Amino acid sequence: MKRLHVHVAVDDLAASIRFYSTLFGAEPTVAEDDYAKWLLDDPAVNFAISDRSGRRGIDHLGIQVETARELADVTDRLSAARTQVLQEKAAECCYATGDKTWTADPQGVAWETFHTHGEIRVFGKDTGAARRLRDTPSADACCDGLEAER
Repeated sequence: MKRLHVHVAVDDLAASIRFYSTLFGAEPTVAEDDYAKWLLDDPAVNFAISDRSGRRGIDHLGIQVETARELADVTDRLSAARTQVLQEKAAECCYATGDKTWTADPQGVAWETFHTHGEIRVFGKDTGAARRLRDTPSADACCDGLEAER
């Protein structure tokens, strides 16, 4: 099953955890000092919040896939759409490890498609892919282990 992924940057993590726990009728699946995530089946969503980015509101949207093949299929579709595609292999982010593909829609909203391999004890390294896609729609913006495709 694929899940829609929504990541919201918040000012007050504790208040936001209380609000979203009440809204979803469930406690977070992951709760850390700077991050929380709900893996919900109804609706099928991976909903995350954090107070790390300094920017408030929707940080990025995405699709969580279950297999490397599903990730490759979505990456192929994004490449066919003639949009900038950034691939991030063996990413360590949001207390998880996995492979990711990033792009931005025509309005500049960052989209992350990812296949998670495992969990880690720290938030991980933010490569800034979502920020670069929003701020610089050129393939020249790629770095930090990201591979650009056109």
